Amino acid sequence: MARKANSDSGADAAANPGRLKQIALTYKMTRRTDPKVGLVVAGVGIVTFGVFLAIGFVLGFPVYLGILGFLLAFLAMAIIFGRRAERAAFGQMEGQPGAAAAVLQNVGRGWTTTPAVAMNRSQDVVHRAVGKAGIVLVGEGNPNRLKSLLAAEKKKMSRIVVDVPVHDIVVGDGEGQVPLKKVRTTMLKLPRVLSGPQVTAANDRLRAMGDLMSNMPMPKGPMPKGMRMPRGGKMR
Repeated sequence: MARKANSDSGADAAANPGRLKQIALTYKMTRRTDPKVGLVVAGVGIVTFGVFLAIGFVLGFPVYLGILGFLLAFLAMAIIFGRRAERAAFGQMEGQPGAAAAVLQNVGRGWTTTPAVAMNRSQDVVHRAVGKAGIVLVGEGNPNRLKSLLAAEKKKMSRIVVDVPVHDIVVGDGEGQVPLKKVRTTMLKLPRVLSGPQVTAANDRLRAMGDLMSNMPMPKGPMPKGMRMPRGGKMR
């Protein structure tokens, strides 16, 4: 039992430096685009603690309200830091290829994301996410060129999964587009119309179609005119 306790404490000790290192890296990344993040977070903590401590002196309970103020100040600092870090991360990702795919990977549980299900020569790309809201196609690139890509992909989805609703989102700041930082919120607001088994079935159908396409034999050269495939499906 003692060995097990020692191993658990060792694992916790090893995990804490990892978390602290991650927080430090996040702070450095945020500070590149938000130089005042440290001052703002510290200010929020000091003000929150000061207000509760002052109330404690007025009511005659400075110790209790001081402790409560310290805990709430720490919570407020964490919330403010998280929001500013998220804003900085979106600012750095915006305009970068594959940014929408990175956002889709972090939408939350219950969503299955497949990046780059369609792409053209200009590198306009469509990603796919499947969840209880149905299928969401997210396009990033030139809005005019994305129209044909999204239309073709929606037509394909209607043939594979007939009974599943298909939504489309174009990432951008123009009219009718969704900013990168609002893609996750937009998807989570979609009405949930599918059950868990229906989502699994839709994913299985899409995965099977992908495997079928990837395993389909392709001719190495042009097929001679008038040549027919044998009934067995294999060329001799």
